[in-house]
Amino acid sequence: MKKLLITAAALGLTIGFVATTSASNGYFGHGYSIKEKGMAGAGVAAPMDAMGVANNPAGLTEVGNRFDLGLSIFAPSREYNVGGTASDPTGCTPGVNCPVSLANGTVESDSDYFFIPNMAYSAQINDNSAWGIAVYGNGGMNTDYPAVNGYGTFGVPGADTGVDLMQLFIAPTYAFKFAENHSFGITPIIGVQFFEARGLSSFGDMGMSSNPDKLTNNGHDSAFGFGGRIGYLGQLTDQFSIGLSWQSKIYMDAFDDYAGLFAEQGDMDIPSNWTIGLAWMPTPSLTFAFDVQRIYYSNIKSINNSIYSPGQLGDVNGPGFGWDDMTIFKLGAEWQSSPAWTWRAGISHAKQPIP
Repeated sequence: MKKLLITAAALGLTIGFVATTSASNGYFGHGYSIKEKGMAGAGVAAPMDAMGVANNPAGLTEVGNRFDLGLSIFAPSREYNVGGTASDPTGCTPGVNCPVSLANGTVESDSDYFFIPNMAYSAQINDNSAWGIAVYGNGGMNTDYPAVNGYGTFGVPGADTGVDLMQLFIAPTYAFKFAENHSFGITPIIGVQFFEARGLSSFGDMGMSSNPDKLTNNGHDSAFGFGGRIGYLGQLTDQFSIGLSWQSKIYMDAFDDYAGLFAEQGDMDIPSNWTIGLAWMPTPSLTFAFDVQRIYYSNIKSINNSIYSPGQLGDVNGPGFGWDDMTIFKLGAEWQSSPAWTWRAGISHAKQPIP
């Protein structure tokens, strides 16, 4: 039981997924373009700019010739709290008889601000087709817990503890109208991931990793992969439109330098997902959008495997983060009050993927 609890602590505290999921959809952003973010990510049926291909590639037929550039600032609050007594039912008192000493108290993560850029270009080929390309951050997270009293979170002398995960998508797109008011789009996706873990050597010392040399403190490792997204956009009436979009799993190279941490010897593909949405435009200056999105974290063993899995860290059936799939509901509104001013608002609701 002690080993399982400490494994859970390692996967939860250092990866930092718990803290970040309350601010995003797991480790996916709630939206990609600045306009979509202003509507809580809604817009699969309401294309607004060239960055809309990250949500629905079919919308490229509706946005014309343009170049969009955006920058978001993400400021997640991440901390962990440790408490326990000798009467703790686990029989493990932090700082006394735990396999890894976790001092009582609250520790806040450093590195509080992250800048997430995006850019996209679209060009009309003719009245019925268009092409474009988008480059954007799909997701990621970071924790940076400083050493306290000379020791890191898991007892490593002088070591800070944390991770850094970054995901970048490069998305060339082609879209065409196959009938009046009905469009289809396709986007091959090139995925790039970067990952680093620090301060986890205690778990290798305890024999909890299948490859202790590939567990921690190996700098940033990179991985590349491929997948795709397809989408449909239909203008049902002058006021109502519908959008559908599906993204395949992005099959990534393994993080070889962290083969002793992630299940399947460092494999961490990016999960598939789909979105369906409606848009209502009661007037030319007012738009309401409603989307439902489903993300299949259960398809990725390093994310879905239970923390109680019997294997070692890095094994095919080794411990993972225990995430469930997510269903997200998004509601957004856009009002152009004048040629110079546009107002947006939105709300997104989901149950976090951590049971």
